[in-house]
Amino acid sequence: MSVKIEESWKKRLQDEFEKDYFQKLIEFVKEEYASKQIYPPGSLIFSAFDHCPFDEVKVVIVGQDPYHGKGQANGLCFSVADGVRHPPSLQNIFKEINTDLNIPIPQSGNLERWADQGVLLLNATLTVEASKAGSHQNKGWEDFTDRVLQIVSEEKENIVFILWGAYAQKKGAFIDSSRHLILKSPHPSPFSAHSGFFGSKPFSKTNQYLTSKGLIPINW
Repeated sequence: MSVKIEESWKKRLQDEFEKDYFQKLIEFVKEEYASKQIYPPGSLIFSAFDHCPFDEVKVVIVGQDPYHGKGQANGLCFSVADGVRHPPSLQNIFKEINTDLNIPIPQSGNLERWADQGVLLLNATLTVEASKAGSHQNKGWEDFTDRVLQIVSEEKENIVFILWGAYAQKKGAFIDSSRHLILKSPHPSPFSAHSGFFGSKPFSKTNQYLTSKGLIPINW
């Protein structure tokens, strides 16, 4: 099966694309896009990979679902298109960056600028029906993104994995902590941000680790 995805990822994921579960997943997704309003736009489903080739990955942030509001999702977890109001979780992420690194809160919530520096912004599920959170869960995307995390963990070293909330932490359970830095905290959602996300300093900790390994830190 031919999937339009950045070439270095395609080489590593080609075996996955041939598996039965993935072919069933693609048929499901095609039918959904043909009959319903699905986000993100079809051309942006693999945007996280297209902006962050395998060899350039330095940081992985794990999300759950794409945003399901009109015009929000752009294929990167926690990110929204230019000009779109920042959702609550993203507002809290920017607040933490502000207090952690004294960086002003940006006008744009488009995190492509992070992805282009080597931050893989990976949702567990890459598509969603409009206004229906979780509508494309348990269709095969989770198996695919588990494999992505496994490949990064096994084939690379000194990656920072940022796991916010119980869902992301469970998904990252098999990441090799002897080879990588794993940063865990509550989710930046308004429901949990005050339970330990605020003050967790994941952004400065990430840059300190990257610098200690001789890598260029992220301009958050």
